Amino acid sequence: MSDNKIPYYDCSTLLTKVTTTTFTKAQKRWRLAYWTIYSFRAMLSLVPNKPKQQYSEILQNDPYIALGIEPSSSLHESKKSVSYSIDPNIDGARLTEIVKNKDLHSLQCFGGVEEVATALGTNPEDGIKGDDEDVGKRSQLFGINTYHKPPPKGFFYFVMDAFKDTTILILLVCAALSLAFGIREHGAEEGWYEGGSIFVAVFLVVVVSAFSNYRQERQFDKLSKISNNIKVEVVRDARRTHISIFDLVVGDVVFLKIGDQIPADGLFLGGYSLQVDESSMTGESDHVEVDSTNNPFLFSGSKVADGYGQMLVVSVGMNTAWGEMMSSISSDSNERTPLQERLDKLTSSIGKVGLAVASLVLIVLLIRYFTGNTKDDNGNREYIEGKTPLDDVFNGVVRIIAAAVTIVVVAIPEGLPLAVTLTLAYSMKRMMSDQAMVRKLPACETMGSATVICTDKTGTLTLNQMKVTKFWLGQESIEEESYDIIDSVIRELFHQGVGLNTTGSVCKPASGSVPEISGSPTEKAILSWAVLDLGMDMEKLKQKYSILHVETFNSEKKRSGVSIRKNADNTIHVHWKGAAEMILAMCSHYYESNGKIKFMDEDGKNKMENIINGMAASSLRCIAFAHKQISAEELEYNDDGNTSKTLKEDGLILLGIVGLKDPCRPGVKKAVEDCRSAGVDIKMITGDNIFTAKAIATECGILYFDQQAEIGEVVEGAEFRNYTPEERIQKVDKIRVMARSSPFDKLLMVQCLKQKGHVVAVTGDGTNDAPALKEADIGLSMGIQGTEVAKESSDIVILDDNFSSVVTVLRWGRCVYNNIQKFIQFQLTVNVAALVINFIAAVSAGEVPLTAVQLLWVNLIMDTLGALALATDRPTDELMKKSPVGRTEPLITNIMWRNLLSQALYQIVILLILQFRGESIFRMSPEENDTMIFNTFVLCQVFNEFNARKLEKKNVFEGIHKNQLFLGIVAITIVLQVVMVEFLKKFADTVRLDWVQWLACIAMAAVTWPIGWFVKFIPVTEKPFFSYLKRSRFIFTRIKQAVYRKRACSSRLGTP
Repeated sequence: MSDNKIPYYDCSTLLTKVTTTTFTKAQKRWRLAYWTIYSFRAMLSLVPNKPKQQYSEILQNDPYIALGIEPSSSLHESKKSVSYSIDPNIDGARLTEIVKNKDLHSLQCFGGVEEVATALGTNPEDGIKGDDEDVGKRSQLFGINTYHKPPPKGFFYFVMDAFKDTTILILLVCAALSLAFGIREHGAEEGWYEGGSIFVAVFLVVVVSAFSNYRQERQFDKLSKISNNIKVEVVRDARRTHISIFDLVVGDVVFLKIGDQIPADGLFLGGYSLQVDESSMTGESDHVEVDSTNNPFLFSGSKVADGYGQMLVVSVGMNTAWGEMMSSISSDSNERTPLQERLDKLTSSIGKVGLAVASLVLIVLLIRYFTGNTKDDNGNREYIEGKTPLDDVFNGVVRIIAAAVTIVVVAIPEGLPLAVTLTLAYSMKRMMSDQAMVRKLPACETMGSATVICTDKTGTLTLNQMKVTKFWLGQESIEEESYDIIDSVIRELFHQGVGLNTTGSVCKPASGSVPEISGSPTEKAILSWAVLDLGMDMEKLKQKYSILHVETFNSEKKRSGVSIRKNADNTIHVHWKGAAEMILAMCSHYYESNGKIKFMDEDGKNKMENIINGMAASSLRCIAFAHKQISAEELEYNDDGNTSKTLKEDGLILLGIVGLKDPCRPGVKKAVEDCRSAGVDIKMITGDNIFTAKAIATECGILYFDQQAEIGEVVEGAEFRNYTPEERIQKVDKIRVMARSSPFDKLLMVQCLKQKGHVVAVTGDGTNDAPALKEADIGLSMGIQGTEVAKESSDIVILDDNFSSVVTVLRWGRCVYNNIQKFIQFQLTVNVAALVINFIAAVSAGEVPLTAVQLLWVNLIMDTLGALALATDRPTDELMKKSPVGRTEPLITNIMWRNLLSQALYQIVILLILQFRGESIFRMSPEENDTMIFNTFVLCQVFNEFNARKLEKKNVFEGIHKNQLFLGIVAITIVLQVVMVEFLKKFADTVRLDWVQWLACIAMAAVTWPIGWFVKFIPVTEKPFFSYLKRSRFIFTRIKQAVYRKRACSSRLGTP
C-alpha cells in the first residue's frame, strides 16, 4: 500500500493469509461473507442433479477491492466513527471517473456513498474540518474549483486590431511614400519631417485607441469574475456557512435547494424530492430524479429543479465535465448593444458623406495641381508639364492623397463606438459600487427607457428581516408571556411541524450560546420562534422521528408538507405548512390550547378567515400549520417501495397561525416617488394575501394612504389569469398591486405590458421567475435571496435586494443614454465643421488649411479624450424628471441638431474668415495664419466640450467640480496643444504665436459659450427633424405621381 494504490485481495486471502488480530472491521465482514458462501456451497453440493458450476462461480470471480475503511449503516453511525483524516490510499481519479460515467456498480464496490465520504475524511453531517491546513491539503491532493480559461487578449492584440482599419493603413502607406520622397529630395536631416510626423500621429491614435479598448476588456473580465463568484452553502466542522464556489474542495458537504447551480461533481448524501436539470450538460430538457439508490450522481453546471438535499463533493474544477467544457469556451465581451448597433449605422452614414467629400477634395486638388494652379512655399508653380521632376510629382500627389485620406479619418466618427464602450464600462463599474451588477451590457442602456417596473415585495420593498409577532392557536390569540398554557401535546406537534418540515437548520454551538439558525428569512423566523419560545430541541427531534416523504415548497403551491414516523410507537403523522388561507381550506378541525380538537363548521372557518385578514391588514405575513395522524394503511407506495409522492391534503386539523412582520425598507417610499416623477409606473407583484399586499403597498407609497384604492388597482393572480386577453390588455395599465400571484401571472403581466408598447423591468428571485425575467426587457434578479437560475436568467443582479438600488439602475440607464448623446453632439459638430472648411478651402484656394498631422491630432482629441471627458458624467436629479426615452425615439434629437449646427456654423464662419482674410486682419505671415486656424479650431473644440455637458440647461458649469476627470482631460488637452504649437513646429507644421495671437485664438474660441447659451432660448418642436424631410419626399412623390397620371390621361385622350 506504499504505492498509494488500492490493494486487491482474493477472498481466500482473508481466510488463509491474515491473522484475526490484524483484521479491520471491513475484513472481518469479508471473512464472515466468505464462510457463509462456502458453507452454502457445501450444503448445495449434497443436493443431487444440480450443476455445481453456477454456485462455484462466486469463488472464481476476479479479486475484490478491499477499501480498508470502516462502513457505516447510517449517517448517524458515521458521525460517531468518521475522523477528519483522508485515506491516503483513496484514488481521486478513479472516483472522478465513477461519477462522470455514472458507474453505479463501481460505486457499490467502493462501499457506497457513505464509504466514499469516510475515505475522503468527511462526516456526512458535520462536513470536513475546514481549517486552512485541511482545505490546503485537499486542494493539493484533488485540485481547486476553477477551470483553465483561454488567455485574455493582450495589449498588442488591440494594437494589431487597430492597424486593421483601412484608413489607418492608407495613411501609413502615404506616410511611407512621403518619408521616402522627402528624404530623397531634402536629405535624411530635413526630409523626414512630413512623413515621420504622419507616422507618429498615426501611432499615437492607434496606441491610445488600443489602450482604451484593452482597459475596457480588463474591466469586463473583472466584472465577469465577480459575476461567476457564486456563494455556496456548506457545512464545515458542524457549522453551516456560505463560501465562494472557488473555495470549494473535494469532501465538502454542499446544501442544495431549488434554483441552485450544482457547483462541482458529487454524490447524493441525503434529501427529498431532488430533481435536477442537466440540459446544460446533456441537452435533455427532462428533469432527472436523484436518489441514493438508483442515481446518486450530481454534475457541475446542472440546476436544481425541485426538492432539496446534500451533496458530497467528489471532483472539482478541471476534473469535472463542466470544467473541461468551459475551459474551451472564451468569454465574448464583444456583445453589441442596441445602442451600439444604431451608432454603427450612424457611423456608416457619416462615413459615406465624409468619403464623398474627401473624394471631391481629392479630385479638385489633383485637377488644380496638374493644371498648374498650386504654388509652393516660394510662390512658384508646383507643376509645370514636362519640367517638374517625377519625384516632385509623386511627392505632391502623395501629399494630396494624404490630405484627402485624413479628411476621411476625421469625418468617420470612430469615437462613437469607443464612447459607448467607455460609458458602459464606466457605468458598470459605478453601478457595482451602487449594489447592481450588470450581467448583460444591453441592460445598461435599455433600463433608461423603462416605463414600468414590476417588483416583488419581500426583501425588495421590505427588509426581509422576519419575526413572529402574532400567534393564534384555534380562535385564541396567544401572547408571548402566555405560551406556558399550551398543552404539551400541542407543543410536540408544533415541534414536529416546524422542525421536520423545513429547509433551514439549527446548530447549537459548543459554547452553549444562542443557537445558529440558517435558511430563508421566513424559515429562520419560524425556527427561531419554535426554539426560543416553544423550547424545540432540533437534535432530539431528529432522533425521535424518521422522515418518510417530503413535498417541498415552491411559489406555485405556496405550501410544503412532510410525513414522519415516530420511532417509539411507529405512529405516522402528516404535517403541512404554508399560506394561511390555503392551509385553512385543507382543514376540517382545529386544536385548542388545552389539546382538545374541535370541529370547524362554516361559521368557524369564517372566523378563522377574519383572523387571517386582520393580521394581513396589519402587514403581517400569515403562515398556518396543519396536522393529521394517519394509519400505515393510508400510506401509498410506489413500485420501488417508496412512499407516495402525494401527502394527505384534506380532513386535516389546524394547529395554529403565526403572523410574521417584515418592515418596509427605509427610503423605499422616496424611491417610488422618484420613479413616479420620472414617468415610470410601479407595480407590486407578490404571493402574499391581498390584505397584506394592500397594507405594504400603502406603506411604500404604491397605493396612496389617504385615498381608497380604485376598482381594478388591486387584483389577485387568479382574477387576472381568468380575464380574457382583451380584458387583460385593457386593465393591465390600471393594476398597481397583484396579490396571491404565481410566476405564470407575473409572466402574463409582462407579456401584456409589452404588447401595449411598454419597456418592462421585472424583479425576481425564484427559479419559477426565470420565464418572466427572460421575457422582460430588463430582468433584475436578487443577489441575496435570488436563486442561481434566476440570476442566470436576469440582465442585472441587485446585490442588496433593495428597491432603491433598482431606482439607481434606472438613473444609470438614463445617464448612459444621455452621455452618449452628449458625445454625439460634440463629435458631429467637429465632423461638420472640418468637412465644410476643408471642402470650401480646397475648391476655392486649392489647399486644405489643416494638414494631415493636425487633423489626426484633432481626431485624437475628439475621439479618445473627448469620449473620456463626456462619457463619465454621473447621473443627476434632472434625469429623473424627464419622461422615459421611447423605443423608436431618434438618437439625435431636435435639441441636439439645434446645438451642433449653431456651433458648427460659427466655427466654419470664423475659420473661413481666417483662411481668406486672416493675414490682412492680423497682419501676419501665411505660416502664422495657418497656425492660428489650427489653434482656433482646436480651442473651439475644448470650449465646446463644456457646452456638450448640458444638452438643454443653460448653465453648462453646474456640477463641473464633481467631475475631476473632465477637468483633468481639458487641462491635458490645453497643455498638449501649447506643446504642439510652440515646441513641435516642424512636426505639427506650426510656428510660434505671440501672446496677442494666443489671446485672439482664445477669444474667438470662447465665443462658443455665449452662442451655446443663446441658442438654448430658441424653442424646437418635439417632432423629429428628419420626419420633415420624409414628409417633403412623400409630398414630392405624390406630386410626381399626379403629374405622371395627368400625362398618361392626356396621351390616352390624344391631347398634346
